[in-house]
Amino acid sequence: MSGRQPDPARTRSRRRGDDLIQAIHAAALAEVVEVGLGGLTMEGIARRAATAKTSLYRRWSSPRELLLDALHDAHPQEEPSPGADDLRGDLVRALRQLTEWLATPAARAVAEIMMERHRHPDLVEAIYTRVFDPRGGTFTQTVLRHYAARGRLDPGRITPVVADIGEALVLKHSADTGRLPDDDMLAAIVDQAILPAVGVDASERHRT
Repeated sequence: MSGRQPDPARTRSRRRGDDLIQAIHAAALAEVVEVGLGGLTMEGIARRAATAKTSLYRRWSSPRELLLDALHDAHPQEEPSPGADDLRGDLVRALRQLTEWLATPAARAVAEIMMERHRHPDLVEAIYTRVFDPRGGTFTQTVLRHYAARGRLDPGRITPVVADIGEALVLKHSADTGRLPDDDMLAAIVDQAILPAVGVDASERHRT
């Protein structure tokens, strides 16, 4: 045996396709959290992903384009019950999905961008039009629209305020307590805020 160590560059080059893209996406999210938008560069992302900068430029024209792609790929989308027969359960699951996302690097990256929205309003707008909206908007909004489209809810009830109630209360709980809400709190948000707002009364909550 020669005892020679493998060439890191050759080891890196073995990554292809989805594996390489996932590594680059993860690097972009971690990089923006650490250095901020002002310090986000292709060089820094490539270094963190242990790949060549040319690999990035072959797919993305700028670090911001790469970041938006990474955020879109990492953003979950709620999939309500096909039969629209479990509104309460679907809403609780949607908020649980939100709390799980809030613990990810993608959520921390979004928070970093939002803190600099006065400097980068175009990027903030792009997050909504290219990340959130294609994934259904807010988590509970996807569920509410699904049920309205199937005649289970009055679509006129799904105002912008109602669509944001669940997410707003999750974020308020997190800000007030320093921790993400548990399932009991998520259920309380659904039972005491979202369902009444869309016209589901107390006697129907656990069977709608």
